[in-house]
Amino acid sequence: MIVQELELDLDAFEGPFDLLLALVLKEELDLRDVDLAGIITAFLKRLAQREELDLEACGEFLVLIAALLELKARALFPDESAELAELEPEEAAEELARRLAEYRRMKDAAHWLRDRLDSEGDRFFRLGPAPLAPKVEQPLAPQDPGRLADVLRLLAKEPAQVSLAHMALRFPPVSQFLERFRAVLRRRSRVDFEQEMAGLSRVEQAVAFLALLELRRNGEVAIEQSAPFAPIRISRTDVEREDSWTLRSA
Repeated sequence: MIVQELELDLDAFEGPFDLLLALVLKEELDLRDVDLAGIITAFLKRLAQREELDLEACGEFLVLIAALLELKARALFPDESAELAELEPEEAAEELARRLAEYRRMKDAAHWLRDRLDSEGDRFFRLGPAPLAPKVEQPLAPQDPGRLADVLRLLAKEPAQVSLAHMALRFPPVSQFLERFRAVLRRRSRVDFEQEMAGLSRVEQAVAFLALLELRRNGEVAIEQSAPFAPIRISRTDVEREDSWTLRSA
């Protein structure tokens, strides 16, 4: 908690905030000498260092600093405070201690309720009448036998067959693209795969790629790709052999 971790460096006091409260309640430190504005400034600086706002710590600090302000006001203006309240400084200190104890008690009760909620929050209770409560009989409204028969006939009628034709995927045969690649490579020695498959659907392109892999496995074509996602070049293997033979001959 921020309040427990709060370290103060004031003119009249230096140390943790909890110790300051203890000294004030025991009347070992005169509250009139304590700079309450410095306490608030130190709390705001400590609060700004945290990543998120701690509402519980803010509430606790507001209760404590409000009680100290009231107690200091009574000590600074004894004559005027007597008109507003008949509490002496000793009684005001006791009132502060009582409020702190009450706050602690409520805080402990809130923690207890939170623990109960965490441990039993997944329980669900059945909402309904008591098991021994008399059952209320609800009279049936007048019924039309003809309408009842019509409803029963509708329930007995077989529902229409749902068509799944729009969900079916039609794959063209791989042999179709095998012959297509062979015919193209007979006319040209090298082919660009993307240009050759332009205008085809994704399913047709996938089948065409399977046909290309089949030709590569049979040793009919060679596949080149300079980098990932680069254009795929297809060439006849006999062209590669001629090029390599020409290079060796030279």
